[in-house]
Amino acid sequence: MNGRVPIGVFDSGYGGLTVFRAIRAMMPDYDFIYLGDTARAPYGNRSFDTVHEYTRQCVDWFFRAGCPLVILACNTASAKALRTIQQLDLPLLAPDKRVLGVIRPTAEVIGNYTRTGHIGILGTRGTINSGSYEIELKKFFPGLQIHQMACPMWVPLIENGAYNDEGTDYFIQKYLDELMSENANIDTILLACTHYPILIDRIRKHLPGHINVVSQGSIVAHSLYDYLQRHKEMNARLSRGGSVTVCTTDDPSDFDTHASLFFEQEVRSTQVHL
Repeated sequence: MNGRVPIGVFDSGYGGLTVFRAIRAMMPDYDFIYLGDTARAPYGNRSFDTVHEYTRQCVDWFFRAGCPLVILACNTASAKALRTIQQLDLPLLAPDKRVLGVIRPTAEVIGNYTRTGHIGILGTRGTINSGSYEIELKKFFPGLQIHQMACPMWVPLIENGAYNDEGTDYFIQKYLDELMSENANIDTILLACTHYPILIDRIRKHLPGHINVVSQGSIVAHSLYDYLQRHKEMNARLSRGGSVTVCTTDDPSDFDTHASLFFEQEVRSTQVHL
């Protein structure tokens, strides 16, 4: 990487770019590499073992590329792979490097957004079924009432370019109705999938105005910034050239078309092999 020591940002596909966009806006001087494992996406319905294996391979790729710090900007990877990587893989393979996720930093603050103590969580089946948010939230906000709903149609609709179609409104309304039927006191909804911010305006259109819809980008960005202020030895290792390298494990031209929507600017990626 020509002397660069970048921060790695990982997602199974495009959604992590919504988190990366917020991170880069807050930390524009740092060097970054983004990797989307689009050749094997989506991760959402895959087993814990498969998600762990795929994620570990991608983390290894970041380490070989010179990244001492990798952010899993993917709820599924954070839910199904992060703990094993942190507790079992890193101590043996790379004890001087760190891998962070998006679930814990979100859980640390999301309870502050609610007035009623009732939070709705929308995510992929993999994230919801893992129970990761419920486990983490109970550590920081033990009195919080958590209501979860898997939205399996949203990611395919987004990735197929149908996010503005009327048919998508049907599935937005369907899952929101199912969630809100669990408890009328829900006043905060967390979008626990990095794809979902693409739908945030349409989601808000189907909800009463008093309900707060929260995406993760700014939360994760603030958490990463705070982490580097507290871990000055890691911060000192990172290079600051303001560069961005975007990579994909599949066809770059197809990736770039989709990625530009999530990153809100033109993306030119390079295909890599793990």
